[in-house]
Order: sequence, then C-alpha cells, then structure tokens
Amino acid sequence: MAQFKNVFATRWGIIGVGACIGILAPLLQKFGNPGNMGICVACFERDMAGAVGLHRAAVVQFMRPEIIGFVLGSLMAAYAFKEFRSRSGSAPIARFVLGAFAMIGALVFLGCPWRALLRLAGGDGNAILGIMGLVIGIWIGTLFLKGGYTLGRTEKTHTSVGWLLPLVMVGFLVLMLVFPQIQDEPKNDILFYSLKGPGAMHAPLAFSLLVGLAVGFLAQRSRFCTMGAFRDLILFRQAHLFFGLLSLLVFAVVTNLLVGQFKPGFAGQPVAHTMHLWNVGGMVLAGLAFALAGGCPGRQLFLAGEGDGDAAVFVLGMIVGAGFAHNFGLASSPNGVGPHGIAAVIIGLLVCVFIGLTMRRK
Repeated sequence: MAQFKNVFATRWGIIGVGACIGILAPLLQKFGNPGNMGICVACFERDMAGAVGLHRAAVVQFMRPEIIGFVLGSLMAAYAFKEFRSRSGSAPIARFVLGAFAMIGALVFLGCPWRALLRLAGGDGNAILGIMGLVIGIWIGTLFLKGGYTLGRTEKTHTSVGWLLPLVMVGFLVLMLVFPQIQDEPKNDILFYSLKGPGAMHAPLAFSLLVGLAVGFLAQRSRFCTMGAFRDLILFRQAHLFFGLLSLLVFAVVTNLLVGQFKPGFAGQPVAHTMHLWNVGGMVLAGLAFALAGGCPGRQLFLAGEGDGDAAVFVLGMIVGAGFAHNFGLASSPNGVGPHGIAAVIIGLLVCVFIGLTMRRK
C-alpha cells in the first residue's frame, strides 16, 4: 500500500500524470471543448462565473464540469490516502486579491498555464509569448521568496471548513442536472448558457466530469503544478515537476497530430490574439500572482479538494476576478486586449509588488 501510495510522486509517476493530461485535454477538445482549450482552469472558471450571472458576456457562460471534477477528484484521493487535512488562516484577503489579479492577467493572455502549454501543443505561436511571461512572473516571485516573503502559516481548523468548496462544487453539479440548458434559450430559471462562442462549445457532461475526476485524483497524488515546476527549477534547480510539464506538452502535441488538431501559426488561432506585448504582460501578472499565492490555478483547486481553505479563497478570488474582467472591459478577445486590460495589468503588477514587499518575515 505504501508503495502504491507514493508511485505518482516518483519521476515516472509525474511523467505519467503529465501524459494523461496531455492526452485527455486534446480529446476533450475533439469531443466538443473550444479550440486549444481542452482544459483551461482560468477560462473554465470564467465560464462558471458567467453561468451564475457574475458577468454578462454571453459567449462565455457555462457551468464547466471539469472544474467540479478537479475538486471532487482531489477530495476522493485525499480521503483514500488519508491526506485530507482541513486548514486555513494564512492571509485570506491577500489570497483573494491575488486570485482576482491572477485571473485578470490570464484573461488578458486568454489562458491559464495549462492552456498556454495546450495552445503551444496545438501550434499556436502566441503561446510562446505567454509562457515567457509566465516564467518572468514566477522568477520575480522567487525574488520575493528569497527576500523572506510569506503569507503566514496555515492552521488546523474544523473539518467543515475544508469541505466548503467541495460542497459548493457539488451544488454546482446539482444545478447543472436540475436546470439543464433549454434549447435556443440563454437562461433557464437559474443558470446562464452561451448559445454561441467558446461557452457554447463543450464535450459531453459525463465525459468532461470523468476526465475532471481522473485529473483531480492524479494531480492530488503527484502534486502536479505548473508554477511549482518553474519555481523549483529556478530556485532549487530541481526538475521533478518540470518533467511532468514536458510530458504534458509532448503527449498533447502527439495527440493533436493524431486527431488533426495541430495547426501551426500566429494568426487566426482559436480564442487567441496577436498583441504580443500583452500576451507577455498578462502572464507576467498571472505568474507573479501564482508564485505569491503558492500554486497555479489547477494546484489551487487540488489543494482546496484536500481541505485547504486558503486555496479555496484563491479559487473564489479567481471566479470573482473573472466577473470583474468581463464587466469592466479587462478581458481580451480574438480582436485584442480589452479597452481597460492594459491598465488592469499595470495595476495588478503594482498590487502584487506591494504584497510581495510588505508581507515579509520581520
């Protein structure tokens, strides 16, 4: 049992998890998810924010079952291996703000770190700029870490605290089942649904949920994290997590080639723009926010599933940030950055630097 318990934490284990994600994400796209968006934590949380009415961007409103599966799959793994530990109390307001600005940065680029890799695996050259920005942002974050930056220590708390975000996700799933989409109607009694655009593109619910559960389970076991991979490589010269990212990229490229989804170039890529400076800038902000919060958006979902209330606050910050991004013209579209997106990136960077400079060990 002990050997099985740790198998996903080995080098081949993390490579295997990356391979699974690299295969399943393009298949989600093949079965209906948006182009080069088989999995995108930021985009999917943005769609969920729209589904419950936090924004009114009609083309990005859908309750994404993959996100629900990530949290519940991680919860199952944590309980199966006795790793569910309810904890909280580490600068929740700072984590909420970091989550909001991480989302804004990701929506200026149009994708989370996972989608940046999947965009590259689909041939989107703009993703190279996004990944560059992500690495720069994480590198800046490591400078703060070296300077003593910390959000403080989490503390053990009531078990119910760790269950709150998983219960929210169960509630979202129930809403999907009780209030399904009505044909040619953008809204039922409760939820909003896109009739066109990325929000109207989705794989079958059962397949999406099963993939989410599988990825959540595997990622919880392996500690898969994009931000952590680059942080460990920069700070400690450790490539363990980075092998998982390389595996994801390689297997996603191969899968895209096999199913005819690899289309190289910069122009005309799905749900992408070619304002190169802000492809970089948006992900600098996102990468810095992820580094200061201690995990990429996927990792935050997996942590929340194993009882981390602080990670749950970051997740909620991202969902609310998505509402702000679309309500106030911050998010990008295939036509380019939103009218106030550049200002939001600059403000977000200033806020993150403020947090990084002021929250240090005395």
